[in-house]
Amino acid sequence: MRISTILPLALFALPPAAALLLGGCGDNLTQPDPKKAYVTADPTPLTCVPNLDGKIDSAELAPSFDTPARFVVSPAGRERPISVLPRVDGGKNIWDFSVDAADEQAATFTAQPIKGHWYEASFPANAFVVAFDAGGTTEAIYSHDQNALSLLGLASKVEAPAEGKTLLVYSTPISLYKFPLAPGATYTSIGESKNATLRGLPYAGKDTYEVKVDAAGEVDLPDLIFQQALRVRIKVTVEPAAGAVTTQRQVQFISECFGEITRFTSKNNEPNEDFTQAAEVRRFGLL
Repeated sequence: MRISTILPLALFALPPAAALLLGGCGDNLTQPDPKKAYVTADPTPLTCVPNLDGKIDSAELAPSFDTPARFVVSPAGRERPISVLPRVDGGKNIWDFSVDAADEQAATFTAQPIKGHWYEASFPANAFVVAFDAGGTTEAIYSHDQNALSLLGLASKVEAPAEGKTLLVYSTPISLYKFPLAPGATYTSIGESKNATLRGLPYAGKDTYEVKVDAAGEVDLPDLIFQQALRVRIKVTVEPAAGAVTTQRQVQFISECFGEITRFTSKNNEPNEDFTQAAEVRRFGLL
């Protein structure tokens, strides 16, 4: 309906008192000041803007505190068939991870300063914390500088959980991402932990992280398409002072300013770096 047909009906619908007021008014000799044009508020500047230059610098992978990152995660104990190999279209790598699974579950990860956590005295004051597992029962403690984003250790979220306390501090930080992160980068980082506690039991051991950045391209997710992301392969070897040596592989996709957008974790002792069954799948997106 046009506005011209609505306004007269609105006038006729005025209550009697309002109609009398209108009828009793003479000519309005005062003219209102013209309204000024609406001024849009200046947009809040973004703290990080991807420049898609094929590499990730320190500033493009800095923690953003108290900003939730939402992921869909495969249920615990259910393996997923996957492929970490790209489709090549016009010379461009494309990974399509856009198919939803009905049984996926929601998980939210948030970086927080270490201050206030029960284990803060065991780590540097400028460290920060992110949930290590999708359930949030264990937390990973990190540091970030111009050279690397490093893993400093692990701790249970609460000091005395039912499964037992965990507090593991590496004597030397493990460099997860050395900057600039770009295809062709490969390095090994080793962290040793002594006099640690793992699920309530005494623990000592050595963890070796073999990191390789070996490809870049487009990553398609259910809710977003990232035009450029890096494929990062990480092989972790855990050597406890007592017990069997185990290995596990991860294939991650990392994007400028967003960080990790997808993660595939293998079963233990997986021999194939292009593994096709994942013990866990995480994908960035709407819940």
